[in-house]
Amino acid sequence: MVNLSQIKTYFGIDDAQTSIRREILGGITTFVTLAYIIVVNPKILEAAGIPFGPSMVATILTGFLGTMLMGIYARRPFAIAPYMGQNAFVAFTLVKIMGIPWQTALGLTFISGLIFALLTLSHIRPWLVNAIPQQLKLAFSGGIGLFLSFIGLNISGLIRLGVPDAPVTLGYLNRPETLLAALGFILISLMMVRRLNGALLLGILGITGLGFLLGKVPLPPQWISMPPDIRPILGQLDLLGALNPALLPILLVFLVLIFVDTMGTLIGIAYKANFLDSQGRLPDVEKPMLCDSLATMAAATLGTTTAGAYIESIAGIEAGGRTGLTAVVTALLFLCALFFAPLFSSVPAFAYGPALVVVGMMMLSSLKDLDTGDLTELIPAFTTLVMICFTYNLGIGMAAGFIVYPLIKTLSGRSGDVAPGLWVLSALSLAFFIFYPY
Repeated sequence: MVNLSQIKTYFGIDDAQTSIRREILGGITTFVTLAYIIVVNPKILEAAGIPFGPSMVATILTGFLGTMLMGIYARRPFAIAPYMGQNAFVAFTLVKIMGIPWQTALGLTFISGLIFALLTLSHIRPWLVNAIPQQLKLAFSGGIGLFLSFIGLNISGLIRLGVPDAPVTLGYLNRPETLLAALGFILISLMMVRRLNGALLLGILGITGLGFLLGKVPLPPQWISMPPDIRPILGQLDLLGALNPALLPILLVFLVLIFVDTMGTLIGIAYKANFLDSQGRLPDVEKPMLCDSLATMAAATLGTTTAGAYIESIAGIEAGGRTGLTAVVTALLFLCALFFAPLFSSVPAFAYGPALVVVGMMMLSSLKDLDTGDLTELIPAFTTLVMICFTYNLGIGMAAGFIVYPLIKTLSGRSGDVAPGLWVLSALSLAFFIFYPY
């Protein structure tokens, strides 16, 4: 029988730094902030012809398997789930516009996961990550913060899509849901100022409760339900179709987009959690990378799209999660969601959106270390920041930074500052923009 002492030893829990109670709280907070993926991911993939019910089960199982592997093997408090952005790329670009069957798109997803697993085991992928300069890593963290805040503001209704001359505008502040989101932001902020443990989770639950009382959050018709049958999409990926030479440019785009997304997210989360060493590197980085590679292969087999570490993991880290036990708790909650999906999916966007805004704000602390006196460092970092935020895509912003950094350094006569691995990333990023299916 495993006891608390063995759990602490395995996960390296030091009561001076964290505790089992904090790890559990961190795991719950992470899950609550990303539970929306249980419904949103299958809703997006439904546009590609993947049935909603089986897709929801595939989403949950991918989150469970990937996050549990992250907790037990990598021992990091990072949650893994199907990526937002990647699902839309598959559903709307590959399937709807290019006419690629969803089974073939899943085949591409599996192949990309396999390639990344091989690159990780051969230490090529960690070598590329370690070639990224410190200033770009700071920009990744800050850019993710802006991106996360942008997502939170948008889904909570505090901002909304505008007209062509003003793409983003103020939300409808005369709606109760928007006012509840604003109240959520204030409540979470005040609790964090007063250093109240569990501020994020308490804020989310408090606003959800108010939503119920005001009739703005409908009670689910049933709290417990059996999961839908996953067999219509289980193992339906088309590997032979994905190996069609005509799809090689699409595979390249897939690889670059996934690589920069997963890598940038890992670096951004690790920076915020103070996991990076004195050289700005994440120790044993190959372990979480192998986890997201295997999770992506599992996702494609189950019937969903690319999986990787979620930026919402920062919410759990802010709540006190520091070890793999946080991820284990999140994974177990994913498993519970198979039977309690109506309950977990009832948490409204105006309740968890403000939490994402606050978490994004906390990630901006990395920008204080930007070298604003050296324009050859500042320009690539700024490019990364604005492209992440204004294209609403982590991968595009990071790829732009990989191109601009060596270009500015070389034209300034400082090509010696560019590591060999960064030239590889720059070439891949350039190919990404050339072959991207605009």
